[in-house]
Amino acid sequence: MFAGRCILVAMLMLAGSETLAANQNSPRVGMLEQAGWTAIKAGNHKAAAEAFVEAATLDPKNASLWLGAGFAEFLQRHDGEAKTYLERALDIDPKLTLARAQLAQVIKRQGDLAEAIRHYEIVVSELPEEKGLVETLDRWRRERELHERMRVTVGDHFTVSFEGPQDAAMAAQALESLNRAFWRISGVLSAFPTKSIPVVLYSGQQFRDITRSPQWAAAAFDGIIRIPMRGADDQGEDLDRVLAHEFTHALIRSLATRGLPAWLNEGLATVLEGPEDVAWMEKALAGTSRPPSLTALSAPFGKLSGRDAQVAYAASARAAKRLLEEAGGAAVANLLRDLGEGVEFEAAFLHRIQRSLADFEASLY
Repeated sequence: MFAGRCILVAMLMLAGSETLAANQNSPRVGMLEQAGWTAIKAGNHKAAAEAFVEAATLDPKNASLWLGAGFAEFLQRHDGEAKTYLERALDIDPKLTLARAQLAQVIKRQGDLAEAIRHYEIVVSELPEEKGLVETLDRWRRERELHERMRVTVGDHFTVSFEGPQDAAMAAQALESLNRAFWRISGVLSAFPTKSIPVVLYSGQQFRDITRSPQWAAAAFDGIIRIPMRGADDQGEDLDRVLAHEFTHALIRSLATRGLPAWLNEGLATVLEGPEDVAWMEKALAGTSRPPSLTALSAPFGKLSGRDAQVAYAASARAAKRLLEEAGGAAVANLLRDLGEGVEFEAAFLHRIQRSLADFEASLY
């Protein structure tokens, strides 16, 4: 998590604790808001959202409650709900700067960088002393400037952006690789994305600056497939695997924007990279006394160290591979669709895979 986001989260948490009881019309509302912030601190974002929404229903003119609800939904990647709640907070109190800052993060994740920058410029004008927020705005502006000068190659299923004519051959190669991945992986899952997928090719430094990905990350997907180009090393099979991995994330996102545990998301993307090679999975897991549980692998892997990330990906890939072998790609795609419609994961898993999640996990080792 980069500096602006760290500061924003800290400010949200502090604001939540400071406004408790001060702005409430009833003890019940105060208790619900307290429960919401406590749940966020504990990482139970679903319970937090439910508490804030119930409190806001009882006290609908309280902007801080809608802010809490929007923040909790954002943490679950429920961007539609988060945007609605944060906009409601700003309708009530246009000077609620934290709501605007969080709304900018939501809008950027939805792909509207220009609108996100517009909101963040207002935030920074109101909180100019917060250097982390200023740095985030500067980084977003650099990203916009870079994208504005990029060239674009348009295919049937992808648009590939690249900086100059020297990268045109790499862009063409990436587009060919993505098209192969499109038909192969969509065929496995019996599912196809409904919209063209944007792809951006960066230099290594541009990629780190814009995505803030960990050093071990080979690419990123946040609605856009973002790939660092490293020259000759990107030729051939390595590039094919990276692009296939990120396309799988894009396909999964088109089916499920919510309720998706990281192990299923990353496991499927890893297994579907290319020709099966399970030796690395077993080698990565061999040095662990007991592989991490699927519950432990539910949160995103971005904060993990290199070794821990390798174990997390290996354990996730093993689970996803078994899932595809036992249930088939169509059933897994239907599981993802259920999650996208808001069905609880364990209920969707039991319905589509025809066994409980606990039973499935017990069979893995």
